[in-house]
Amino acid sequence: AKAIKRIKQKIKIPLVADIHFDWRLALLAIQNGADKIRLNPGNISKADEISAVVKAAKARRMPIRIGVNSGSCGRGADMGRMALNYARLFERMRFYDIVISLKASDVPSTVEAYRFVAGRCDYPLHLGVTAAGAPEDGIIKSAVAAGALLMDGIGDTIRVSLTGSPALEVEAAKKILQAAGSRAFDAEIISC
Repeated sequence: AKAIKRIKQKIKIPLVADIHFDWRLALLAIQNGADKIRLNPGNISKADEISAVVKAAKARRMPIRIGVNSGSCGRGADMGRMALNYARLFERMRFYDIVISLKASDVPSTVEAYRFVAGRCDYPLHLGVTAAGAPEDGIIKSAVAAGALLMDGIGDTIRVSLTGSPALEVEAAKKILQAAGSRAFDAEIISC
């Protein structure tokens, strides 16, 4: 969290701090110039700690991603309920600059969670499958989950999580977005 200030001097893209377990790291990340933070409701859950982080983010006009992983709370709609309950805490503090992510390591739970939340809030949804695995398996899981959701009109941003090169994650995400008709990056080549 302390290194964020130095990192920001060397990059020209937004920097998101992914915070787990220690709410004080979120405060440090905010103080050191992160552009957005991610909090996991499964391991940062005390009201006073959440309040301090939200207050600091609100003062900086910084968004917070509520990032629920199935390892923290169960699967499917349980993930969705946890995220929405967390969002309600933020709303009681008059904080609405929220993004929600609901990631499981299996496709059915991931899709169920996003469909559950999409019908119950208007917050942007950050799509992805967590711990998707080795590149080939992870790309397939990510494509099936994100593709199903994008075709339903659900999702505002996407992350492909693979074991290996981050460049492969970006390439896979682009191909998923193009296949779902959400974006066009390359010419479409059709081979019979």
